[in-house]
Amino acid sequence: MPAILECLSHTPLHGYFDPKPEVVAEVARVNAASRERVRAFDPELVVVFAPDHYNGFFYELMPSFCVGARAEAIGDYKSLAGTLPVPAEEARAMVEYVLSRDIDMAISYRMSVDHGAAQALEEVTGGLDNYPVIPVFINSVAPPMSTLRRSRMMGQAIGEFLKSTGKRVLILGSGGISHEPPIPELKGATQEISDRLIYTGRNLSPEARDARQERVINAAKAFTAGEAPNMRALNPEWDMAFLKMMQNDLLAVDRLSNDDVSRDAGKSAHEIRTWVAAFAALSAFGDYTAEIDFYRAIPEWIAGFACMHASPNA
Repeated sequence: MPAILECLSHTPLHGYFDPKPEVVAEVARVNAASRERVRAFDPELVVVFAPDHYNGFFYELMPSFCVGARAEAIGDYKSLAGTLPVPAEEARAMVEYVLSRDIDMAISYRMSVDHGAAQALEEVTGGLDNYPVIPVFINSVAPPMSTLRRSRMMGQAIGEFLKSTGKRVLILGSGGISHEPPIPELKGATQEISDRLIYTGRNLSPEARDARQERVINAAKAFTAGEAPNMRALNPEWDMAFLKMMQNDLLAVDRLSNDDVSRDAGKSAHEIRTWVAAFAALSAFGDYTAEIDFYRAIPEWIAGFACMHASPNA
């Protein structure tokens, strides 16, 4: 088998404000099954599609897509910190291939990734450095954003490149489904928040980072208690429709506009781009079979939380 796919939601709140123990245990069981599939597959390369939450990318320069030729995980919340073992020349070759397919792609030799990438790598592969890994950033929180169709096309091009390598490839997509945590927006922001979103956020002091994390934890507690009227409710019906789209009709994402996603699933639901790109990359290997391993609306984690895996039919 030349490729397998694992897609999963991430949450910085795990370990800070958790749902009932049986829910946490079920998520852990599903993640353990994912790690076992990956261990048996023994990938020669991992490609992880992930967002960022104003930890590595800022409005100082905000690409739609960026490949990391070198990358460090910052270790926010309880996620792992450290250097990702990126094969730089292969990352560069991937960027060159995507550009040759008329898809604009940036490259970084100093990429910082946060829990969006690190948590997925830990849960699915057991750590940050168990396999060679190429991170692919997709802007999912900072408007203006590219279309879902563009993410699908980018993922397809990356899949074509991966297929050409002849390697066993694990394709990871990491992002929530419906959710709208309290992430600040540039439009209408105070000067302090504006500066942080543009450039100063990359140099947060430990105290400022702790305060930022505490605000998110408190927001989750209020949301779960029904005391956060300005936070959009989770949308399980929309989430399941999206997951089934990944199973059966990937091209249908082309009809979803950014406004549709924000209105129906929340402003951070744009992280579904990582799933779209991952499934599109897998589709380059031919028809596939996908399974929904887990879905639950988890207000404590402010997320429609899901896990899927897939592999080519041939």
